Amino acid sequence: MKKLALVGCLAVLACSRQQPVAQQDLHYTVGPAWQAAGKWFYPREDFAWQGSGLAVREPAQAEGHLTADGEVWHAASMTGSHQTLQLPAVVRVTNLDNGRQIVIRLNDRGPNDPGCVIGLSSRAADLLGVGKEPARVQVVEDEMASRQFAEVLPGGPMLQISAAPLEKVQQTALGNAAVDRQGLTVLADNTTQETPAPGKVVLADLPATVMQGVPVSSMLWVETMDFTSRLAAMRQAAAQGASVRPVFLGHSTMWAVRYGPFTTISEADAALKRALATGLTGSHIVVE
Repeated sequence: MKKLALVGCLAVLACSRQQPVAQQDLHYTVGPAWQAAGKWFYPREDFAWQGSGLAVREPAQAEGHLTADGEVWHAASMTGSHQTLQLPAVVRVTNLDNGRQIVIRLNDRGPNDPGCVIGLSSRAADLLGVGKEPARVQVVEDEMASRQFAEVLPGGPMLQISAAPLEKVQQTALGNAAVDRQGLTVLADNTTQETPAPGKVVLADLPATVMQGVPVSSMLWVETMDFTSRLAAMRQAAAQGASVRPVFLGHSTMWAVRYGPFTTISEADAALKRALATGLTGSHIVVE
């Protein structure tokens, strides 16, 4: 009986112990190249990025999962993932099918599906009207807000010599309205994040707000950006009945071959898989 009582007490103590809280390690990061579904992604700094494509819900993560920039993942936060942008970054996402628009902070790598351009937390996906299937979206980065992360977060390149010290940074509200960019959000929302230690930088959650716009009709295309030679791109396009357009990347020019249009996501996804299977690793889906 004594042994049984001792075992019972130990079990109660074990159950009563609190699970360790994941410690955030918030930092600015670009990160190395990574691979998913047979495609390589090459992260880079781009503070004025914009593009279109498909958005999906992020898969549920284990409790305490840390994102690529060191935040604790929360399904209820207004956050998302991107395959190549520096982290963290602030972007405006518009669902072209229903006109809804939200602002989120990108803090993780993904989605793993090469046919998608952005992943959304459960809360962000609900507000944007994204269900189990991908949605057609337009994504526009907030350049000034995203640059601030690079200027003041640990690991950042300190783009401005006069960037304020972390302990003097003011709180900023980032949302759909006019943004006060005097500083960076450093206060935690204790309903979703742990209380920060003294001197520790923790980003406050962005407001869960939606702006309602007008739906936009669009078509799907598969675009391949693997060509440094216009002649090579024209040969590829001629063989596939596609078109060619220039893509300006900094001081260099690439040539993209665009296939389509496709009326359904499944058709575009099948065309993307064919392009990747033939070695055109720079292929992706765009919406216009």
